[in-house]
Amino acid sequence: MQDFTLDDLRRVMRAAVGVDDSVDLESDISGIEFTELGYDSLALLEIVGKIEKEYGTSVPEEAVQELTTPAKLAEYVRRQLSGAVAS
Repeated sequence: MQDFTLDDLRRVMRAAVGVDDSVDLESDISGIEFTELGYDSLALLEIVGKIEKEYGTSVPEEAVQELTTPAKLAEYVRRQLSGAVAS
């Protein structure tokens, strides 16, 4: 089983859309809303697209709207990779 950690998400966030200079991704960002981290809905779709490409999983657009924090997105992807979430 492939895992997906918060560190994996940080790497994808940097690669997909970069990081705002005022945001410290190395701090505990798990419960901070993506919008507070400087990532709008388009940026989040870019991040999800990179996750889908790299990990061969799918995150439907409807689900993306509910995945408002890094912790929620990382958990969703982990569950997806383990087969616990339907594609």
